[in-house]
Amino acid sequence: MTSDSSIDADLLVIGWGKAGKTLARAHATAGERVVIVEADPQMVGGTCINIGCVPTKALVHRAAGRRDEDAAGWFRSAQGFRTALTAKLRAANLAMVDDLDSSTVLIGTARFVGDRTVEVATADGTVTVRGTHVVVNTGSEPSFPPIEGLRASAYVVDSTGVQLLGSLPERLVVLGAGPIGLELADAFTRFGSQVTVVDVAERLLPREDEDVAASVRAAMEDAGTTFLLGASARRVVDGDKAADLILDVAGPDGGAATERTLTAEAILVVTGRNPRTAELDLEAGGIAVGERGAITVDEHLRTSAEGVFAVGDVNGGPQFTYISYDDHRIVADQLRGGSSRSTEDRVAVPTTTFLTPPLARVGLTEAEATERGIDVVVRSKPVAAIAAMPRPKAVEETHGLIKVLVEAGTDRIVGAALHTVDAQEVVNLLALAMRHGITASDLRDGIWTHPSSTEALNEVLA
Repeated sequence: MTSDSSIDADLLVIGWGKAGKTLARAHATAGERVVIVEADPQMVGGTCINIGCVPTKALVHRAAGRRDEDAAGWFRSAQGFRTALTAKLRAANLAMVDDLDSSTVLIGTARFVGDRTVEVATADGTVTVRGTHVVVNTGSEPSFPPIEGLRASAYVVDSTGVQLLGSLPERLVVLGAGPIGLELADAFTRFGSQVTVVDVAERLLPREDEDVAASVRAAMEDAGTTFLLGASARRVVDGDKAADLILDVAGPDGGAATERTLTAEAILVVTGRNPRTAELDLEAGGIAVGERGAITVDEHLRTSAEGVFAVGDVNGGPQFTYISYDDHRIVADQLRGGSSRSTEDRVAVPTTTFLTPPLARVGLTEAEATERGIDVVVRSKPVAAIAAMPRPKAVEETHGLIKVLVEAGTDRIVGAALHTVDAQEVVNLLALAMRHGITASDLRDGIWTHPSSTEALNEVLA
């Protein structure tokens, strides 16, 4: 740490996300003067390793493996594993930058006071930092809908707070059925809570094809999760030991809504995230913002201010760690004087929702292909019926569906949804095939290890 009152840096990074820390390390290793600022010492390393991808997946893993009848004890053990893991990763992330001679780490809140210049309020005083180049990487934060009593409730938590609950709630209401909500709902069901997922949409995963959404719902309901869809939250009322969530639930076939009350020891709100920019005073730095406070960038991640870039969630793009990592490549190219990389290069970007089993997807859905007039052959099979893939049976998880869309005439894959064991790995192979024109027949005739989930392609694509 430093108590210098003023620092000139070749590269100033604000926020310790994936893109920012990777750029900081690379430039400091090259001998450039680098300053990286992080507001919260418990967030060194970024959202992913501290409160996002890694700790939540650690909880998903422990929840899926529960064999202990002592649900509360198993949950505490899983929290301990999560805490130890994040602490280890946080220390490693600090060392990867702080141990380099030409880097300076500042723990404090940064705000712009001029062109490529910030003041950082640290515990030792205010430090002014001016960067030749500046990278804003402050991420995103949970957003809360304007529901009466929601923010004031003692029983409402966000995706971070639910990981740190003092005890396993007997009843948990999850408000929001996006990827984060479904992952945590599935995990807490498997930990032993009675979980109800509430969402305003009238069917689960409305952006997925109906057969894929039905597969996910069936697996989650078999595990014990309950769904209340077509429901709008009206207010939250706290009691002595739990809270009531009052809802309007749509009637069948568009009929009149009815009121319903859910009581729970915890209400998890996961209805979206907004870019974290409020504290930065971006206007003072000449940096324009757009919708929901996201920093406006071009395809090279350049902001409206010369020499300033915005990477990760803060620029309003897809909120994935691997997108942030690709952002770092684009900015690194710019800082080297090139312009060969841009956000327009991103083709067939896969996603995974880490349920048990996980749901992964890449490319178009069947509905999207139809809307675009693309003639596709649908190759689809329930996981339990795929004889060439015994791995799900061996690990006792046969829920799911594998669905691949093949363009008629070219034999190229245009989309896939994988709801199966190891989906998060197999989808990467399909994404690579889509990027490089590898055909469905190539994958069908591939020689894959056995027993693996990849060999499902031998049968599903036949």
